[in-house]
Amino acid sequence: MTTLPRRPARSIVNKGWASRLKKQYPDLIPPIVALLIFLTLWQLFAWTPGATLPGPIQVVQDTWILILYPFYDKGGLDKGLFWQILASLQRVAISYTLAAIVGIGLGILIGTSTLMSKALDPLFQLLRTVPPLAWVPISLAALRQNEPAALFVIFITAIWPILINTAVGVKQIPQDYNNVSKVLQLNRKEYFFNILIPAALPYIFTGLRIAIGLAWLAIIAAEIVMSGIVGIGFFIWDAYQNNNVSEVILALVYIGIVGLLLDKLMAWVQTKIVPEEQR
Repeated sequence: MTTLPRRPARSIVNKGWASRLKKQYPDLIPPIVALLIFLTLWQLFAWTPGATLPGPIQVVQDTWILILYPFYDKGGLDKGLFWQILASLQRVAISYTLAAIVGIGLGILIGTSTLMSKALDPLFQLLRTVPPLAWVPISLAALRQNEPAALFVIFITAIWPILINTAVGVKQIPQDYNNVSKVLQLNRKEYFFNILIPAALPYIFTGLRIAIGLAWLAIIAAEIVMSGIVGIGFFIWDAYQNNNVSEVILALVYIGIVGLLLDKLMAWVQTKIVPEEQR
């Protein structure tokens, strides 16, 4: 009896990967073309007489060592871009987590209590319009240290979209849901976990996605004006003071990539938690 030869597992995997790539190919072409056009225009602008900003070719040439060795650590503030970004991300993670906890809690309180909403809403609307940089001198005067001051700036910047969207989500709970909870005689704990949180979850995640972007922007601004701390913001400011414009541009590219990845991460978490019909 003859048997057919088995196809190698590797060829099956490669075929599956190739088919997925081919399927996504039409979606990859437009951004790649747009990026190439942008880089070409940037390079042409850099070649014009009197241009002061380096083009992409010069940026790569000037920062080749930083690109190849992002993990170096010579102590103090002299660290590779990986450690600079990691330090900034750690600050964002701490403050963003606190902002999410406090923002969701206050948002639920305001959304469920008309009295608290009337009392606190004007104050919150006033504070949320203050730019992140304006909080820097206040935080430094109050906390006296760069690190906690930077954490506070991120926290106060990220909390408002979480708080406001949570409050709106709670207020938008359909009356039918509340009527069902009364008919079933749900206690506060059951109402909280079975009615309030599931109904407000899409609004909460909208606030969380907005807040993660603002938190990343805030830490860059805070680190630029707070000297003596490891972070991508201080790296930019230090490079600018030393007239290393190419390093500034490279850091901006990394900031944009990290910001995009953070937003995609929150979007992925949202797809795993929020039901599809509520997105």
